[in-house]
Amino acid sequence: MDCSGFGLDWGERFFESDGLPRLLAWLDQHRERAPRIAPNERTGPPIARPTKILGIGLNYSDHAAEMGVEIPKEPVLFQKSSSSLCGPNDDLVVPRGATKLDWEVELAVVIGRTARDVAVEHALAHVFGYALACDYSERAWQKERGGQFTKGKSFDGAFPLGPYLATCDEIANVQSIGLRLTVNGDPRQDGSTQDMVFGVALVVSYVSQFMTLLPGDVITTGTPAGVGLGRKPPQFLAIGDVVELEAQGLGAQRQRIVARR
Repeated sequence: MDCSGFGLDWGERFFESDGLPRLLAWLDQHRERAPRIAPNERTGPPIARPTKILGIGLNYSDHAAEMGVEIPKEPVLFQKSSSSLCGPNDDLVVPRGATKLDWEVELAVVIGRTARDVAVEHALAHVFGYALACDYSERAWQKERGGQFTKGKSFDGAFPLGPYLATCDEIANVQSIGLRLTVNGDPRQDGSTQDMVFGVALVVSYVSQFMTLLPGDVITTGTPAGVGLGRKPPQFLAIGDVVELEAQGLGAQRQRIVARR
């Protein structure tokens, strides 16, 4: 259903102004007249561009093991540019100069209320909902250009999000969500959020100690084992590859790797 007649994107203003109850009230009045979306219509990300997209690195013990590093004593925090946000089924255009393009299926957390120095036991009250994400990485830029995570994770299209945003009440247990990813139909990742080193509540609390989380901000919470860099030998994406991923209760994505025109 096309709810653009509501007149407000799902962004900071929406979340901080009790947008969901107002949207539900609008739907009660306009449900029958709202346009239906054609099956072939492009699906954009389920939120407007956030002020921040933050990532948690090495947050699954099996992923840390395949990287050959110790489990972190506290969350590893990095940023992805807000311009990396894209729709869940958009083609992934290989950025100029990229040679080691990798995949990472992840659970994304969307903040609903301003969070500043929040205690762990209160952290989930600041979460609006959850979405499926792929944290694409250019490993050469990440590992070989000065050790900067952000450089390798911020190119256009590096953060497909969606297809939809599930509110907290729609997810029975955020620490029990299955995550799967295939490349050209070949299974690569099959994990669960129950295996996180640092759970969602701790992550939200931790990040809020260092910066204010605003409504609509996104934290992507790490990936289980099975990334290309962890294979022996490492294997990276090539033009023509198709990446498909899914999460229980959060839908599925599909990206085709295409050459830059």
